[in-house]
Amino acid sequence: MDTILIGAHPLTVEGVRAVALGARVELSADAHARIRAGRAVVEAALTAGKPVYGLNTGVGHLKDTRLPDDMLCRAQGTLVRSHAGGIGAPLPTAVVRAALVTRVNGISRGGSGASPAVAEILVAMLNAGVHPVVPGLGSVGAADLPQMAAIGLVAMGEGRAEYRGHVLQGAEALRRAGIVPLRLQPKDGLALISANGVSLGHGALVVLRAEDMARTADVAASLSLEAVHGNPSSILPAVGEAKPYPGQLAALAHMREVLEGSYLFRPDGPSSVQDPLSFRVAPQVHGALREFTTFGRHALETELDSMSDNPLVRPDGDGLIHNGNFHPIVAAIALDALRIAVAHVAQLSERRMSHLWDAFFASAPDTVTWQPGGTEEYFGLWLRYAAAAQLAELRLLAGPATLDVPPLDMEIEDHATNAPLTVRTTASALDLLESLLSIELLLARDVISLSRSWLTLGTGTERMLRTLDAVLSERREDRSPAAIHDAVRDEIRRGWDGWRTGSA
Repeated sequence: MDTILIGAHPLTVEGVRAVALGARVELSADAHARIRAGRAVVEAALTAGKPVYGLNTGVGHLKDTRLPDDMLCRAQGTLVRSHAGGIGAPLPTAVVRAALVTRVNGISRGGSGASPAVAEILVAMLNAGVHPVVPGLGSVGAADLPQMAAIGLVAMGEGRAEYRGHVLQGAEALRRAGIVPLRLQPKDGLALISANGVSLGHGALVVLRAEDMARTADVAASLSLEAVHGNPSSILPAVGEAKPYPGQLAALAHMREVLEGSYLFRPDGPSSVQDPLSFRVAPQVHGALREFTTFGRHALETELDSMSDNPLVRPDGDGLIHNGNFHPIVAAIALDALRIAVAHVAQLSERRMSHLWDAFFASAPDTVTWQPGGTEEYFGLWLRYAAAAQLAELRLLAGPATLDVPPLDMEIEDHATNAPLTVRTTASALDLLESLLSIELLLARDVISLSRSWLTLGTGTERMLRTLDAVLSERREDRSPAAIHDAVRDEIRRGWDGWRTGSA
């Protein structure tokens, strides 16, 4: 199994995904050194006795309340417990692991001032497979306080965790894994919870999925173009040269690769000099999705390798600085914007389905029985109305999530990013896009099935068609439209293996 070395190099979204899927984690020597240096600053501040937020004062509206020295360690445990107010269904294990590695990486930068034991126990939990049960709701993005507190509880030997398929009390999960519970030192509780581990970790997984969806959209649009005998002029290199957005160039290159060898490039291939916009502007819209995905990746990777703690520890002489770096506003807005791009890609897909529907009935002989229960199976046709319903749902999700948080804690927290909500909503939007593209692929297959004997498809679209055929042939028992739809979505989620033709 791969091991991700934390602190030696910047953590990428691919690194987060690797850990989310089970890779081990190890702290580099540089990370250990930075953590120790940051901790030394905290110890010096404790000795000096100067008021420092969350170290020897309360938090939130109690920011100016000084704590007695004999309460400092106990206050950190109280801080974690008092913020563990999350509700709702638990987060998936992959998201919890993404949050854990994100926080480990943040602590490894040295800016948190956490004790070395904090990073070490999070690494041990990851490597042993002790996964805290983390409620999905509660954070408004002013750090993922309730979710990170659920993680902190397990590190302390409290809360609940999943270990080897069983949900246990946190202390028992740690005991079975051979991990000694963490004894919090001053500032350790704050370092654990005042972070956006869930938003950033989950966001990394969402951005990578959006990149896959952009490529899937290219294949779906290309197969539909062949199904309706469309005009491939809209993907020629000159189109990209005329407007060289990197995302558009990538979409154009990928669609040309997918359609290489297609009958459409013959003089008698296209049926019209110009196609409807849902076909013609696919490279532009899919390119826009890539542009915002790139922006989201940049924002998330900047956050992943930043020091976002408050107070911020600076071993170079600045000491501890009260600040707002915990506010992941760029990443949150990037995920909001990404959802709009996703909705446009889905809109094109749904509108191409109308043209596929028309093409099917224009070509289908009178002998074809297309209703469910007939001798032929046309799953795309049967799922067409479900696609329209899902587009309406996706449109509702496209609105911004980052603007809807009221002031909290006596208006000390009078702005928040809603980062967890915008990430979660973007993940839901990608679910809907995946569903729509699955239906489009099936509907394009329905149309092509009427004239497949003489059509020469592109290398990529032919590979996709064979994949769809395999999915349908393997599904022998439940051949309902819903079951076939789920099977196609599962194939897409497998990461393109088998029908991917490139990485554009």
